[in-house]
Amino acid sequence: MRILVIEDEKKLADYLHKGLSENNYVVDVARNGVDGLHIAREGDYDVVLLDVMLPGLDGYAVLAALRQSKLTHVIMLTAKDTVEDRVRGLESGADDYLVKPFAFSELLARIQAVMRRGRGAAEPTVLQLADLEMDLAKRKVTRAGARIDLTAKEFTLLALMLRRQGEVLSRTVLAEKVWEMNFDGDTNVIEVAVRRLRAKLDDDYAIKLLHTVRGMGYVLELRTA
Repeated sequence: MRILVIEDEKKLADYLHKGLSENNYVVDVARNGVDGLHIAREGDYDVVLLDVMLPGLDGYAVLAALRQSKLTHVIMLTAKDTVEDRVRGLESGADDYLVKPFAFSELLARIQAVMRRGRGAAEPTVLQLADLEMDLAKRKVTRAGARIDLTAKEFTLLALMLRRQGEVLSRTVLAEKVWEMNFDGDTNVIEVAVRRLRAKLDDDYAIKLLHTVRGMGYVLELRTA
């Protein structure tokens, strides 16, 4: 899942980036309303965390402009705790409204809640290929009923490949989507991660699911021949 944080308070923005990244979200940050609106329009985000008090354009203006072209889930973040402010945010098209200061665990719960509604309702909570199953809500992976323990990055990598199973994913795509970096041909971080993931998924099973496509990348698929 991709999340855009539009927040001008550096300490809070950095805290949200770190915490959400550690929970396996891909996170981008904008420091003002103008940049935030541009990034939100151009990108494909599942959730936008939108501060109300922003330089350039305030959160309400960003939300109003965004709603003209996007149905992205928006959770507004604000220090204002009046009923009028909450009503204004929700009537402007926000999916939820969170008052600062807030517990990070509550933010995670709010994100998961809005993703279960509306556009997010179509997002499956269980991904499957043959006898490989990933439960996103429980963060549990099994193959043929046996549990597979993955690191956070391995979990994110596998989730991406399961969502795009049958599609060859280049190292550049994996670097951007999983590691949030531009691919450097001199690094072997992707090869190492894929090798470790393949060992956990395939080594104990006759049918292999994670394949290398020479010169192109990697694909997760069930091959019958």
